[in-house]
Parts: sequence; structure tokens; C-alpha cells
Amino acid sequence: MAVVNIHEAKTHLSRLLARVAAGEDIIIARAGRPVAKLVPLSPINKTRGYGLLKGEFTVPDSFFEPLPEEELAAWEGGESPAAKP
Repeated sequence: MAVVNIHEAKTHLSRLLARVAAGEDIIIARAGRPVAKLVPLSPINKTRGYGLLKGEFTVPDSFFEPLPEEELAAWEGGESPAAKP
């Protein structure tokens, strides 16, 4: 693990980042005392897509049926027909 001072880190940041991207850990020190550590990030998984949960659940047929009047009124912010005198 390499140790570099702050001045060197500022001057050669691109080179240090290339080393980190290659898998090396680098410590940045101020007056010889470690203050930060540069480490490579783990790769981000970007494999999300359509069909990821295919077959994991099913939508019941009742999902597509109209809502009862009382529930529809509640969603629309009005009073339900059953609540009227």
C-alpha cells in the first residue's frame, strides 16, 4: 500500500486514480500522518431490466375490475354513497 503526501496527491491525482483503478490502495498523508485512503470502487451492477421478476408473482384478474363505488369515492376525495343520509 503506497503512502503519498497531499502535495503529491494534488499534483498527480490522475496517475494515482489510474493506480487505484488497477486495484491498488493508496494512503494520503499530511505531515506523515495518514488522513485518507483511496480504494477502488466495486463495480456497479447495471443488469436491471424488463422481466427481472418474471414468474415471481401474478396479477389477479380482479385487479382489472372496477372499484366499488365507496372505494372509488374515497380515492377521488369525495364522500362514499353509503355515508350519505
